[in-house]
Amino acid sequence: MDIKIAVDRTNPHEIVADVRVIGVYSEKDEKLTENEWIAALNHQWNGGLLDAAVREDFVGRKEQSLALTSIEEGKVVHTILHGLGSRAVFQQSDARTFGIKAASRANQLKAEQMVIGLPEGWEEHARQIGEGVALGAYRFTKYLSEAHPLQKKLKKVTLVSLASVGNKVKDQLKLGHKIGSSINISRDLANEPPNVMTPIGLAAAAKKMAKACGLKIHVFDFDEIVRRGMKLIQAVGQGSVHEPRFVHMIYKPSGKPKKKVACVGKGVTFDAGGISIKPAVGMHAMKADMSGAGNVVGLMSAVAALQLKIEVHGIMVCGENLPDGGAYRPGDIWGSLDGKTVEILNTDAEGRLLLADALAYARSLKPDLLIDNATLTGACVVALGQTCSAFYASHDQLADQFKESIRISGEQIWRMPLLEDLEEQIKSDVADIKQVGERYGGSITAALFLREFIGDVKDWIHVDLAGPAFLDRGLGGFPKGATGHGILTFLAFLESLAMKCDGATQSS
Repeated sequence: MDIKIAVDRTNPHEIVADVRVIGVYSEKDEKLTENEWIAALNHQWNGGLLDAAVREDFVGRKEQSLALTSIEEGKVVHTILHGLGSRAVFQQSDARTFGIKAASRANQLKAEQMVIGLPEGWEEHARQIGEGVALGAYRFTKYLSEAHPLQKKLKKVTLVSLASVGNKVKDQLKLGHKIGSSINISRDLANEPPNVMTPIGLAAAAKKMAKACGLKIHVFDFDEIVRRGMKLIQAVGQGSVHEPRFVHMIYKPSGKPKKKVACVGKGVTFDAGGISIKPAVGMHAMKADMSGAGNVVGLMSAVAALQLKIEVHGIMVCGENLPDGGAYRPGDIWGSLDGKTVEILNTDAEGRLLLADALAYARSLKPDLLIDNATLTGACVVALGQTCSAFYASHDQLADQFKESIRISGEQIWRMPLLEDLEEQIKSDVADIKQVGERYGGSITAALFLREFIGDVKDWIHVDLAGPAFLDRGLGGFPKGATGHGILTFLAFLESLAMKCDGATQSS
């Protein structure tokens, strides 16, 4: 259920709501009561708010919070002061985090209505606050009974501003909400159970989004995949009764675009490991091994909402990796769309095989930029933990540009090296290339394997999402489950590219 967002110009305590959240800056020579919202509430509570702030040492430091409960007109009202840090360093990602934390806290308190007292200067970050509210309000409750306590979710958010708000700011707020909702599409897809979100189900979800956003879409069934010579997709998919699907979505702006981008996502709707079967512990989370493909769906929805002046192709390869009498085996040698032969050593390294054929297809579109994203390796989680993903870039200038998009998004994505000496690990004695290398440097050798299939594409980025794509516990305003990690960075990168084509610059 989508939430309703309204903008008002009044005092937060004058609007009926279950929760009120007030953003508070922290400045060395500024008293809390210089914040108009705090001054009004402190007066209403006969100085009680300021007393509580002093007692809890609340001064508005970044991420600092103070929660208070009051009875107003016979109703319990939760008031939360959220620290924003200094105005001088407050940026887009901070505004988004403010929206996420506010909406998430309201959900935790099972509030249906929330009012947010906005800090001064919020107007330039209206879009990011809209994104944050949509992301923070998200909960996956589709399969809970109507009587379940978690079904009581946030329905309405009223944003209260110190100054009058023009239509341009309101439009940015609505746009932000659309973008946040697009990311939530990705989260929905990854949170769905694997008996529902099969390869065919994932392709159908992409078709639904494409129709809603006015995008062109082509879906290849198993026969078409085989006919086109996508042998690695065939290999992975033939072990399941749920046949693979290959999806190609196309966004074209009005006029002639100056740049073409292809975004590729791995869509393994359930990964049991195939013949190289995984341990039972934690296997249930492998329903989210299609997060890369889900990200492509969410990204294409957001691109359409932004109406970017570049051509964007969204490519998803959807399959299920199960052990079966027809499943591919360690020791197999398979051809590929690229023409290279691949020696299979571990059927649980299926994602790179799917991506190899998808990258070969994507490069045939002659893109100026090729991006792929996937929950690809456990080695990435070992290296960077569960809250940070890895990225690889074909050259340093591209990496620096991508780092700037990471800074704008606020997501944790760390550059990893494409170490040439590790290429020896994926050389085969019996085929053109080996599917996996040795134990150490597994995320790097996976990236090196993928690089073999990008052909003459000069600008290529690979993002290994393993870790932050799916949380095993709530973190940073995100509940347990899918996060849509990576989409904000990809979107910032595509926006930057589109603006450069128009001769504009991106704000931070």
